[in-house]
Amino acid sequence: MTDTARARKLADRIRVVVAETLQRRIKDPRLGYVTITDTRITGDLREATVFYTVFGDDEERAASAAALESAKGVLRSEVGRQTGVRFTPTLTFVPDALPDNARTIDDLLAKAKAADEQVREASSGAVYAGEADPYRKPGEDEAEDDEDDAAEGPRTDGKGSSDV
Repeated sequence: MTDTARARKLADRIRVVVAETLQRRIKDPRLGYVTITDTRITGDLREATVFYTVFGDDEERAASAAALESAKGVLRSEVGRQTGVRFTPTLTFVPDALPDNARTIDDLLAKAKAADEQVREASSGAVYAGEADPYRKPGEDEAEDDEDDAAEGPRTDGKGSSDV
């Protein structure tokens, strides 16, 4: 098995090489605004997965995916030339789900904000069901006990003797 640090460095280098090659050498009109977000490589350094995002609608994403598949050979040869590894890894392009996940999270946060606003509006005119401060303070316990003792009178144990 290879060193994971070496695999990580190679994955980073592949990401840079693919991004630069897409920008400078690939002149396919189907290729839209593609951003290479991440690259992962297997432990044996034989297969690399390149994650990308495309700015635009579904039609532009499909066209960019087709352009990347057609340019796979040029990109792989450029990766092999610039990395200098014994075996050039095969490239697999996968659309990154990060923008979709971010959009879902934004929608959920907007729903939570709207629900919080509804709760805030409902509670704006509300009053407490009991006292405003339902918690006892340290000095209040002794004062209430003294008042209760004075109202009851002297205590007896049931045999007629008192504790006075």
